[in-house]
Amino acid sequence: MRVNGKIRAREVRVIGVDGAQLGILSLGDALTQARSHGVDLVEVAPNANPPVCRLVDFGKYRYEQNKRDKDSKKHQHATKVKEIQLSPKIDPHDLGVKIGHAVGFLCEDMKVKVTLKFRGREMQHTEVGFQVIQKFIGEIAPYGHQDFEPKLIGRGIHLMISPLPRNKRARNPYAPETAPVPERVAATSNSANSHAPVPVQVQRPQAPSSPAPKGGNFVNNPFAQLEVEGG
Repeated sequence: MRVNGKIRAREVRVIGVDGAQLGILSLGDALTQARSHGVDLVEVAPNANPPVCRLVDFGKYRYEQNKRDKDSKKHQHATKVKEIQLSPKIDPHDLGVKIGHAVGFLCEDMKVKVTLKFRGREMQHTEVGFQVIQKFIGEIAPYGHQDFEPKLIGRGIHLMISPLPRNKRARNPYAPETAPVPERVAATSNSANSHAPVPVQVQRPQAPSSPAPKGGNFVNNPFAQLEVEGG
């Protein structure tokens, strides 16, 4: 997007500040108009002949344009389409697998095209095919809605399903769940014990042993000082 002096055209079609058409002006006159209004000359349609420019505050103009782009992306519909093929005699297990695939596609904001094909004499009992389609629609109802009623075209039934908005869509039951992280009880316990104070055993000093008293092993023996006379 070219602004002011970066515009290359000699003449431009100018849109005023209030949205009014100012006609075709030379680039110099258009820049003079922009300076007089205290705004920028912004080239909004470079491929036109002559290019179309607006008198506008470029910063404000770019902010509003980015905001419009974000809003349009929020409301745009899913563009990717995945196809699922069914048959009137499909096995219940196989039908469940097909439904799981469709739910996964819808939860990723993709459209799902469903085709049920008839072979040979199966065309004589198309009601069986419609029953399969209705069961399919009922199973994916929390995740998507049909764009139109199932139609029998040629030798098949055709259906298009669009995803529901995320705030109205059920959670994907087929999505892998992350395993919970086990708590490290033992590690925490060991870590706590490593910081616990260790009791210290204090050794008390032993009293010095006194020499054994004379006169036997008795302490304070009253007969220790007596002399024994022979008879």
